[in-house]
Amino acid sequence: MGIEAMTKMLLSTGKRKTSIARVLIKEGTGKVRVNDIPIQLYQPWIAKEKIMEPLYLAGEEITGKIDIDAKVEGGGFMSQAEAVRMGIARGLVKWTKSEILRDTYLKYDRSMLAGDSRRTEPKKFGGPSARTRKQKSYR
Repeated sequence: MGIEAMTKMLLSTGKRKTSIARVLIKEGTGKVRVNDIPIQLYQPWIAKEKIMEPLYLAGEEITGKIDIDAKVEGGGFMSQAEAVRMGIARGLVKWTKSEILRDTYLKYDRSMLAGDSRRTEPKKFGGPSARTRKQKSYR
């Protein structure tokens, strides 16, 4: 295989809560797949729209020339969608090297590029969850 036969590829990651997404961007015709499912068939639709946000903001002239393949694991369906969204946005900014696109993402929603460090609080003893305690009634 010669050097001229190799295509340009870029790997980026996105995280949200306990979901981790690995996004591969390569030259292509505008196909988007999440866990080997085409984005047109991805369910639920609210998660699909969340994943498509960075593509809508980037525009057809950028997204029509690339293929995106995302693998995501962990967490729930919405945190998986937001992890993929972050991976796609970070990857497109790296791919295009565009400050305008980066500023567009930051103005629209900062969590597209910057991670959200919040995690669930660990459960403590004496109750069913992190903060809830058993009630006492002896007064």
